[in-house]
Amino acid sequence: MLSRIAVACVFFAGVMNAQAPGKPPHTVRAAGEATVTAKPDRARVTLGVQTQGKTAQAVSAENATDVSRVLDVVKRTLGSGGEVKTENYSVSPQYEYPKEGGGPGKVVGYRASNTVEITIDDLALTGKVIDAATQSGANHVEGIAFMLKDPSAIQSRALAEAATNARSNAEAIAKALHLQVTGVLHAEADGGRPPVRPMMMVQSRTMGAMAKEPTPVEAGNLEVQASVTVTLEVQ
Repeated sequence: MLSRIAVACVFFAGVMNAQAPGKPPHTVRAAGEATVTAKPDRARVTLGVQTQGKTAQAVSAENATDVSRVLDVVKRTLGSGGEVKTENYSVSPQYEYPKEGGGPGKVVGYRASNTVEITIDDLALTGKVIDAATQSGANHVEGIAFMLKDPSAIQSRALAEAATNARSNAEAIAKALHLQVTGVLHAEADGGRPPVRPMMMVQSRTMGAMAKEPTPVEAGNLEVQASVTVTLEVQ
């Protein structure tokens, strides 16, 4: 993992005037930011099969056959390196409307669509899975998302670095104003969410169409950004 600490910026810093009995303590408030990068180790591919025909029964049956073939090939390609689940299934009528307009549409056929989500824990298999799916009948690839199996470590690291930067900024302000830090009154965090990098890869292919070359997939890096604001008591 590589770490890149963004330049921390102070969005507000305030020092109260002389403290009287019963008054709130003197404080300095500052913010710090951090960005941590990591290589993803998991991918999710969303793809499916769309079929069209004259009747709902016919397109449903054809779609079921095609999807079963795709899933069988995908599961063999994945082995124990991932899982497959159905994300969406629909059968809808297709309408044709009068060219002159103003009239009701006429049902001219039906479309069945079955979309599956494939989780891949071995990124080297990502392109192979896409190719295996499209070559076995998948004719719609929606995209890929890269992520981490366990993002907790990188989230914690980003927040810790942001907190360190925030305190350093507040202490620098206090020092410049000839004040002594006596404690931390409050800290508030924003960010550190699980990193996901989507890659849009919409493809629609006729049944049986195949790419001449293997599908190239580059995962790149993921970034987690965090911001922490601290309030220090000074005197």
